[in-house]
Amino acid sequence: MKTKLLLVAVMFISTACANMDMDKVLATAGKVAQGPAPISETQEIAMGRGIASNLLGAAPLLDNKPVQKYVNQVGRWLTLNSERPDLPWHFAVLDDEDVNAFAAPGGYIFITKGLLARMKSEAELAGVLAHEISHVLKRHHVEAIRKNTRTSLITGLAKDSLRQSGVSPVLTNLIGVGTELYARGLDKHDEYEADRMGVVIAARAGYDPYGLPAVLQTLQGMNPTHSNLALMFKTHPSLSDRLDLLDRAMSGSLDRFETQPDLANRFTTVIGQ
Repeated sequence: MKTKLLLVAVMFISTACANMDMDKVLATAGKVAQGPAPISETQEIAMGRGIASNLLGAAPLLDNKPVQKYVNQVGRWLTLNSERPDLPWHFAVLDDEDVNAFAAPGGYIFITKGLLARMKSEAELAGVLAHEISHVLKRHHVEAIRKNTRTSLITGLAKDSLRQSGVSPVLTNLIGVGTELYARGLDKHDEYEADRMGVVIAARAGYDPYGLPAVLQTLQGMNPTHSNLALMFKTHPSLSDRLDLLDRAMSGSLDRFETQPDLANRFTTVIGQ
């Protein structure tokens, strides 16, 4: 999804939608003493399915079955080392030269061909996928939707039962609000948290945890004015800040895992670089 295509798709969807509100994370964070009922996992998955469909409307899947299978295998292995292994996880490569990766609620993870082409090892792929997996684990998008939506809409969703024949109008509105987030991005603290969690998940899965920092360093070396980087730079904190915070978080605690394999040869064999 070229940046312009994604922005156009998001603008079109957002004009038809209201704002939203929700989540169980609020209760655990203790931010709100009272409020609408939390979004169930079933509703989270349905919302993510709709958002994923909108993203696919802006960019097609890469027509390369071996690459798609490989990315799914790496992603699913990572999820088995996470707190929510039983979600219906889906991983896909988008046929898009933009450099980016996305997560949607309920276990939908996308990475662009443009970002995949700039990686050098399976550990780097694992680091990026683990970052996106972390957004799903912490329900970052769900919470962001909650903050940008009327309480009445969430209350309506709590009362509304998902029908087998399709999704409700209320859920359709929330899907539109969720899709709009991809043009604005998540809170920078969510991105920092996903970075920290991502390197831990990668290490837990047996990879060199420094794969994610390696990707960030590669992107830092690119021309920041390149059009393929526009959306990523708009929706994420600065690369230098992310690298600084990761360095502090990883120093000492994850150093002993850096001898774990990066599987560069296997990555190169499948991706063809």
